[in-house]
Amino acid sequence: MKEFVISEAKAETAVLVGLVTPRQDEAKTKEYLDELEFLADTAGARTVKRFTQKVNGPSQVTYVGSGKLQEIKAYIKLCEDEEEPVGMVIFDDELSAKQIRNIEKELQVKILDRTSLILDIFAMRAQTAEAKAQVELAQHRYMLPRLQRLWTHLERQGGGSGSGGGKGSVGLRGPGETQLEMDRRIILQRITLLKQRLKEIDQQKTTQRKNRGRLIRVALVGYTNVGKSTLMNLLAKSEVFAENKLFATLDTTVRKMTIDNLPFLLADTVGFIRKLPTDLVDSFKSTLDEVREADLLVHVVDISHPDFEEQIRVVEQTLGELGCSEKPSMIVFNKIDAYTWTPQDEDDLTPPKKENISLDDLKKTWMARISEKGKVNNEQFATAPIFISAREKENIDELRTILYNKVRELHVQKYPYNDFLYPIEDNE
Repeated sequence: MKEFVISEAKAETAVLVGLVTPRQDEAKTKEYLDELEFLADTAGARTVKRFTQKVNGPSQVTYVGSGKLQEIKAYIKLCEDEEEPVGMVIFDDELSAKQIRNIEKELQVKILDRTSLILDIFAMRAQTAEAKAQVELAQHRYMLPRLQRLWTHLERQGGGSGSGGGKGSVGLRGPGETQLEMDRRIILQRITLLKQRLKEIDQQKTTQRKNRGRLIRVALVGYTNVGKSTLMNLLAKSEVFAENKLFATLDTTVRKMTIDNLPFLLADTVGFIRKLPTDLVDSFKSTLDEVREADLLVHVVDISHPDFEEQIRVVEQTLGELGCSEKPSMIVFNKIDAYTWTPQDEDDLTPPKKENISLDDLKKTWMARISEKGKVNNEQFATAPIFISAREKENIDELRTILYNKVRELHVQKYPYNDFLYPIEDNE
C-alpha cells in the first residue's frame, strides 16, 4: 500500500498547480498557492515552479486541461535535461483516484494533492500515541477510495482457474483485483482497530477533564501558524513546541494558570487551515473536544498576514462545524510587530487596500466592531479586540487583565456558589 510521505526526501523539488475559476480569482489563487508552497516547505520540499489555468472548473479527468498538462510535462522534461529533476507535482485541491491515475500516467512523477500533503505534515508532527493514531486513521480513510489506482497495472492480466468465460467470469478474476480486495480488507480492519483505540483514549481524556475540578476552561483557537503556542508559553510559562511552520502543534496542551489568585485552565489546540480535510477533522475529534468543552474561546489572529480576514472566516466556519459558534469568544490580533503597510499615493482615488492601511487605522476599524460573541445565562457577552505581540511581549499585561475579568465573570455564572472566592467589584 502506498504511503504519502515525502519527509524522507528533504531535497525533493516540487511544482505547484492551481486553478483560476469564476469563484476563485487570480489573487485568491495566488494566496492559496502561497500557502501550498508553505505547506510544501514545511514537509521538506522546495518549490521551483507554479502553474495556473483559467477554467470554469476542474477537469474530471486530469484536473487541468490537456494543453496545460502537456505544458507541465514539458517543464518536467526540461528539468530532467538540465539535471534538476522535479520530484513531485502538488495540486491545490483534493484529487480523485481517476484524476491521480491519469495525471501520473502522463507526467510520470509523484502526484500529491493538498489533502495528502497536509496528511504528510501531520504524520511528521505527530508525537503522542493519540496523534499518531488520529493521523493514521485519516490516512487510511483518504487511501481507501484511491486503492484501485495502485493496482491498475494488474487489472488486465488473466489468472485463476477456469478455461473460459467472459470479462466478468469469476474464474478469470485477475491478481490485481484479488490484491485490491486484500488491501481493502486490511485497511478496513485497521480503521476499525484505530477507531476503537481512539475511543478508549477519548474515554480516558473525558475522565481526565471531569477530574479537573471547578475551573473555567479557556481554549486558544485560530489558523495555523498565528502564534498560539508562543502565546501559550508566554501566558502559562509552559514549554509548548513552537516554530514558524504550519501545524507545529498537533496535540492539545492544557495548563493550569493563575492570574491574581484566579485559577483556570488554558488549552493550546491544533490550528485550522483552508480546505482542511474532513477525514482529518473527524479523526481529531477527541483533540477538538477541548474546543467543544471550553467556556471561553480566544481566537488568535495573525494581523500581519495579508489575508487574515479570510483566515478569520475559515476559523469561524470550522468552529461552526464543530458546534462552537455560539460560545463566548474574544479575538486577539497577534504579530503587530510584523505588520507592514505602504501609504497610498495621493493621486490614487481607488479605495485603499489592506496593505495601504496603517496599523492605527486598522485598530480603529476593528475596535469599532464587536469581535466577541455568545451568551452566558442569556446575558450578552461582548468585548472589543486586543492587539498584541507575543514575541515582543507587547500588551500582554492588558491581555491578562481582560482574561482575568472574563474568566471571573464566567466563573461566577457557572459556579455561583463559589462566587465568594472571586467577588466581582463594581467599577462603574
